[in-house]
Amino acid sequence: MKNVSGHAINKIKAHFESMVDMPKNDWLFFISKLEERFYSKKSIILRKGEIENMFCYLEKGSIRYFIPRSEDIEVTFGFRHEDEFSSAYDSFVSRKPSHYSLEAMEDSVLWCIEYDDLQEIYARTSVGNIIGRVFAEYNLVEKWNRELSFINQTAEERYLDIFANRPELIKKVPLKYLASYIGVTPQALSRIRKRIS
Repeated sequence: MKNVSGHAINKIKAHFESMVDMPKNDWLFFISKLEERFYSKKSIILRKGEIENMFCYLEKGSIRYFIPRSEDIEVTFGFRHEDEFSSAYDSFVSRKPSHYSLEAMEDSVLWCIEYDDLQEIYARTSVGNIIGRVFAEYNLVEKWNRELSFINQTAEERYLDIFANRPELIKKVPLKYLASYIGVTPQALSRIRKRIS
């Protein structure tokens, strides 16, 4: 078994136990496949065009999802923070090159499982497929919620929604990334913040 920290084990186990009762042997087999990875601030975890091979639990740090358009232009469309799972999930599942990149916004610690190991978990454990289905459903709901926010909300409403439901983004994410995430320029976001302050 790899040396998984007690804190990380407890957090990951709590996520799984909120979905399904996990037999001890299944759990031990799962954690035997985990690999700890460290990323320094600003390092690229996955580049656009690469195939995602890892599904990870973010023990410490934060991750930005973005589409590089040119040397100077990037479109940020997602974030992950401590105690969340992270992956270019569409690439992970389809085994096709990712359309976007993942970057560590600060020094980050991830516990990752490789694609082939996860398939083995699905095949050899009694609850692996249930966990896989739940994560797939979570990613789908998150995707739809984000798309609907751009149809049903103004940029100011999207910012207020973040302020109410994901305050960690306001505290940790640089203004230019947050502006891109809600679909406005940094200057427009500054005006929004002044209006509601």
